[in-house]
Order: sequence, then structure tokens, then C-alpha cells
Amino acid sequence: MSAPKLKAIKPVAKTQQIVMQDASLDIWDKKYRLKDKDSNPIDADIDATYRRVAKALSDVEEVAKRELWEKKFVWALKHGAIPAGRIISNAGAQAYKPATSTINCTVSGIVPDSMLGILERNLEAGLTLKAGCGIGYEFSTLRPKGAYVSGAGAYTSGPLSFMDIYDKMCFTVSSAGGRRGAQMATFDVSHPDVFDFVRAKREDGRLRQFNLSLLITEEFIEAVRADGNWDLTFPISSKEIEGGLNLKGDNVVWKHFPTTEGYTTNKQGLVACRIYETIKAQKLWNAIMSSTYDFAEPGFILIDQVNKNNNNWFCEDIRATNPCGEQPLPPYGSCLLGSVNLTKFVRNPFTEEAFFDWEQYSEVIEIFTRMLDNVVEINGLPLENQRKEIEYKRRHGMGFLGLGSAITMLCMKYGDQNSLEFTDRIAKDMAVAGLTAGLDLAREKGPAPIMEDEFDVTATLLFKQPDLAKDGIKVGSKIKGKVLLGKYSRYMQQVAEVAPELVDAIIEEGCRFSHHSSIAPTGTISLSLANNVSNGIEPSFAHHYSRNVIREGKKSKEKVDVFSYELLSYRTLINDKAMPFSSEPSEALPDYFVSSENIMPRAHVDIQAAAQKWVDSSISKTINVPTDCEYEEFKDIYLYAAEKGLKGCTTFRFNPEAFQGVLVKESDLENTTYSFTLEDGSTVDFKGNEEVEYDGETHTAANLFDALKEGYYGKF
Repeated sequence: MSAPKLKAIKPVAKTQQIVMQDASLDIWDKKYRLKDKDSNPIDADIDATYRRVAKALSDVEEVAKRELWEKKFVWALKHGAIPAGRIISNAGAQAYKPATSTINCTVSGIVPDSMLGILERNLEAGLTLKAGCGIGYEFSTLRPKGAYVSGAGAYTSGPLSFMDIYDKMCFTVSSAGGRRGAQMATFDVSHPDVFDFVRAKREDGRLRQFNLSLLITEEFIEAVRADGNWDLTFPISSKEIEGGLNLKGDNVVWKHFPTTEGYTTNKQGLVACRIYETIKAQKLWNAIMSSTYDFAEPGFILIDQVNKNNNNWFCEDIRATNPCGEQPLPPYGSCLLGSVNLTKFVRNPFTEEAFFDWEQYSEVIEIFTRMLDNVVEINGLPLENQRKEIEYKRRHGMGFLGLGSAITMLCMKYGDQNSLEFTDRIAKDMAVAGLTAGLDLAREKGPAPIMEDEFDVTATLLFKQPDLAKDGIKVGSKIKGKVLLGKYSRYMQQVAEVAPELVDAIIEEGCRFSHHSSIAPTGTISLSLANNVSNGIEPSFAHHYSRNVIREGKKSKEKVDVFSYELLSYRTLINDKAMPFSSEPSEALPDYFVSSENIMPRAHVDIQAAAQKWVDSSISKTINVPTDCEYEEFKDIYLYAAEKGLKGCTTFRFNPEAFQGVLVKESDLENTTYSFTLEDGSTVDFKGNEEVEYDGETHTAANLFDALKEGYYGKF
């Protein structure tokens, strides 16, 4: 018998336990802790929550392997793997809430331009929200306001009026109890009603159950840069053409559209569209940016980048996303999410000996990949089309949280060159480790069905991917999904540059899933289970701030004070007196303790770009800018994002005249005055952080003002 191989053990510094702050335990208790119908806890503590989830996911395995994988899953959960909220809440909870899903969000089927189709999708959305999932839709498939409806002999009120119906439905269903749903509405930048969409949230209380994002094309970006014209268009119905409309007129263009049903197409599959109006691209751009500056919406989805770099480029046309934007999805697609807590792998934090444990990081990723894959088997999605889609492609989105916190603990500044290199490796190692696990799972359990299916090569596919023609592939050829994905997706071509043998094996054998990675915002997950590490890819919003949380039965949002994880850690390990903005030298923090308020907007984009290269789905990223950021400095952020090849992003600037965000700095509240009109017509003013007694409850002035203005007071 040969002698065992010796392996050097890298010394790991013992890290003193960072005590969970009350706000974190409270959110876990309210959102993720399993309770019975009388609100009695089933999960004794967070470890019990982890054991419940691990048991539910290991039960998918062969009987003989269940105990082994349950132990491995518990280990991974305690060492940084954090499944998304619906998994934490609902996995292993069927005895108490059998009609819930383990999937965070979905995307609707295409919304047809008919009353029946619109209402059918509304019904499907209601059932989806009832199961605890968020949902995204594209509404630019609906004809513009004022268009003639021949069947009704009337003129349509336009897409936004139907969005109002979905908005009310969502609020009603989510208010019925359990986890609240969320919605994303996407809208094409060339739709004739685009200005109405952009300005929708300027109306108090309107569309507040929606996130809004524009589908921005490369053509539009080019028109903005060139100060050119921009056509607002919508398809011409077949009935109009039958009535004698001339398709060769100057006001007709041929464009890609999500559906061809009821429309006229050419040989390239493009749809005949009427030009309703030609405007200056800059005029629309300024409307977008001013609305984003004031109201933090609409967000920005660079839809051409999304589709060009989609692993399933050969069979998907993506037009919608999940509510936070990190998962662009095809009709009935689902986002199955989880994040790795990067702070768990920082050793010797805040010292010259600080380092990241790359070996353990990869080990957690490999186990976590299997866990997320197992969620497909217990998805609990309410619609048959949703279940078929997730079982066919088995896509999931593993990401990370605590990037900003980890960068600080490693004594780096968020946005500096060394932090960009660190982010690049974090995302790259996750991709390689995850795809390696996907290959191993395909060998053990079989690849996703899409991998073995054959697809017809069309002229459209040859146009999308010229490499097919270079390899001598012609129209009419049949190619398996694993080849089209592994060899011809732009993302996998990139992975092949660092892991060629892995990609070659996927081309030959397939992968367990079509997509592995995305980076979610992880708001309440970061705050609760991760003790307020920084959200997703973000820096910490601030190191001491307030978070507005919804409490069932409370008539306004509740303000909760929280500290960043890195500040808690620094106070525990280095200096228990340290505080941000302290003028006392003995309480000062190192200069690498930065937060969103003192990071330049472009640094946010640079960090996202460093990760996006290795993320096969997308990234939810909010560029937090100071309240006093000048508009001229702000307005070009999205152009820079397009230049860096991002798939999307959003911005947030605190604007008390518009609305309150979830995260609020004390200094902003202190410097903002809210005026209330009393029954006798007199007014009374309060600072945003002052407590006000109203209707038998105590509220912060800011939250009470927001609840009354937006119309949600007393409706949680």
C-alpha cells in the first residue's frame, strides 16, 4: 500500500465571533423563520432554519446518499452559502404552507395585445404572486394610447392603463399575508408611449408595486451619442393591411418584435411597423435621465447585450426580467437564486496579513451548486408552463453578497484597481467552480434536457452567431443544444479562454443547467442571515444608517437602526470605540472604510463590469449617488454603463420630495423637513428623523409623510 500524500495545512487565524445585531435577528424571525398557523416558532434558531433547508434539499438525493448530502449542505450553509429568500422560507415547510414556491421570481408569458390575453396574464400573475413569487412582464407589446381597436369600435387607453390593473392586483394579493410579491415592467424605448412610461412614477401612489425598466437598444445609444433622430413605432395589424395600407410608404419600417401573431413579417422575420413620431433621441434621453435623477426610475436594461450574451441565444428572445433585474428571462422563465457570503472567507481581517481563502470558497460553491440544482425538483411553481421551463433548462443564478464588506476587511477601497482585480477573480472562480460542478452533476444525474435536444440552424441563427458559418454550418443543419451553448455562446467562448478542457467536456457531455450565475440585490438576506454585510455587489450603503421595514399590522414603515458588518467586525476585533465621522482620533476608522456616499458613480460601474464578464446572467446593481450630486455629473452614468458592456443597472438618489427609499442615512433625514397639514388647515413641520404620534402609533416623520402621500398608510 502506498504512503498517503502529505498536504500542507494553511494556518487560519481564529476570528472572534461577531454578535448578531438585533435588527438581523428580527428580520430572520419575521421573514425566514418557520412558524405554525398560530405564529409559534418551528425553527428554534438560525441553525435550525439551516437544518430544515438542508434536509429538504437532501431529500431529493438517492436514499443512500441523503444523510451524507444533508451534512454537506449544513456545512455549506454555515460557511457562507445562503439560498434566496423563498428557499429559506419555504423549503421543508410544506406541512405548514403547502401552496408556496421555493422560486423567488418568474417572468410572464408574452402579454398579447387583446383584452382576453391581458386579463389571462393578469390571472396567471395573481396565481404566481399568491405562491410567493415576484414576476416580470413586458408591456410594450400593447398598442399605444389612442390606437383604434376595430373589434370594440373604440380607442385604446394604452399600456399604462392596463399596468394600473396589474398594480392593484399585486397589492391586493401581496397584502393577503405571507411574503410580499414584487413586479417588474419592461418597456421598449421605441414604443410611442415611452414618455408616459418614463414619467409614470411622477404621479403620487401610481405603479408603486412595480419596478420600471426601459429596454435600451444599441441603436438608441448610438442615436443619443450622435444627437440623431429616433423613431417611435408600433406594429401594423394585419387587418390594417387588408384594408389597403401601403407597406412601401415612408412611415413604415421593419423591426424585430417579440411576437409576430396578427402582424405582417418579411423573410427575415421582421415585423412591419408604423412610425408614429420621429423625435430627437436626446429629448427622450433627457426625459429618462431627469426621471431617474428625481425618482430612481426607470432602470436601464441593455437588451441587445442581454440577448447577444445569453447562453441560450439559439432558442430564447429575452424581453423581460425578474423584479430586480439580475435575471433576464424568456417567457415563463424562473429565477432560482442563491448567494455566497464573501466575508466568510476573509482571514485575519483589517491586518497586513489579511487574505481570502480561495480554496474553501470553491468548495462551498461546488456544494452550493448541487443544492440549487436540487431546488428545481421542489420548485412549487403554480403554472405548468413555469414548471416545464425550469425543468427543461434548469437555470439558476448563484451570486455573492458582502463584496463591499469583504473588500474593506481586506484593507482595500471599493472601486480601486486592486478591488477590481479581486472582483474579477471572485466572479471568475465562481464561474469555473460552478460549471465544473455542473459537468459533474451531468455525468451523475444527466444534463438538462435542452442539452441533448437538436435545434434547426436558421438564417437568423447564422446572423446572430457568424462563427457557425465559419465552421461550415449551413441553414437546415441540426445541432444539439450542448454544442450551441458550449461552443457558440459568447459567454462560454470566454470561459474557454481560462478553462478550455472544462468547456470541451461540456460541449461533449452537456451541463446540468444552462445558466449558473447572477448577482441579486440580497437586501433582507444580507441584513438578516448575514448580519448586515453589504448587499450583493454593492458597497455598504453607510456604516450606520436606518432601514425602513414593513411590519404587518403597522400603518407605516418602521425605521430600524443598523450597523454595517465591517464596522461591527472592526469594533469587535480592532477598536471597540470606532465610529464613522468621529472627530476623535481614538475613534477614527481607516481610510479604506468607504461607503456609497463617498464612492464616485463610475467606480460602481467599473466594479459591475469586472464581475459581469464572468456572470452568465446579469447583475442587479444600484448606483447610489449623493443627494447633492449635480444633474450634469449624473446624466452620463448610463452612457458609461453602456460603454463598459453592462447588461443593466439602476441609480438611486435620496429625494424627499419624491419618495423614501428602503435605506436612509440619518444625515439625510436630519436635513429634510416634512410639512403636515392639520384638519384646521394649519401646518406643522418635523425633521425626517423626528418621532411623531399619529393615529395611536409612533412613526418617524419621514415614514408617516411617505405613507400618507403614497396612499399605503394602514394597508400593510
